[in-house]
Amino acid sequence: MSVAALEVNRVMKTFMVDDSPINAVDDVSFKVSAGEFVALVGPSGSGKTTMLSILAALLQPSSGQVLIDGQDLSKMSEKERVRLRREKIGFTFQSNNLIPYLTARENVEFMLRLNGRSGRVERMRTDELLARLGLADRLHNLPAQMSGGQQQRVAIARALIHNPTLVLADEPTASLDTERAFQVVETFANLIHENQRAGIIVTHDLRMCRYVDRVLQMRDGCLVRVYEGKEEINELMGAGAH
Repeated sequence: MSVAALEVNRVMKTFMVDDSPINAVDDVSFKVSAGEFVALVGPSGSGKTTMLSILAALLQPSSGQVLIDGQDLSKMSEKERVRLRREKIGFTFQSNNLIPYLTARENVEFMLRLNGRSGRVERMRTDELLARLGLADRLHNLPAQMSGGQQQRVAIARALIHNPTLVLADEPTASLDTERAFQVVETFANLIHENQRAGIIVTHDLRMCRYVDRVLQMRDGCLVRVYEGKEEINELMGAGAH
């Protein structure tokens, strides 16, 4: 039996607020397979952003277990976690965090260089991926010479370029118009499926769920429902429209 790309077992994250414990993530368990694209949804304060930070190995849970490619994050040193983030995780933030003095191509190639990979083949892959995201004519532009939506697409390319095991996207369409948002998420989904990566997108826009394989719905730190299959996901999107 193959190992899940991502496995989350009874994860909790507790913060102290005014001397009272608050469970931002409360006993959450799920798995994501290679080639599966999953949406994490819920109202503000539901715990989805905290959950995403834990999956990205940026925040340690208070208890529970997170495994990526079968590797238990809780058993790693900080140095090992840094290496895992660099090699096995791709992450896009709401703020794109591009390096301002590097071009679009250089920002994407930077992720490859961090992993000791550079050369003609890598440059061709970078240019192809940027072209798929509608940026073929922006390869040599600095972030300041691009719109917010274009910058976000460069950040998405950077998250995917090194073929990570797990790709995490935090509201990647927040700065995009509706048409471009649909295009970007559809391309994102296609790349996840084609390259057999595990992908998780946090989104407030339920319309984007049409491109995912499952939807995990959080509320008050808990995983309250999993929507599987197009019929259930369409039900969720219909409910969100009212």
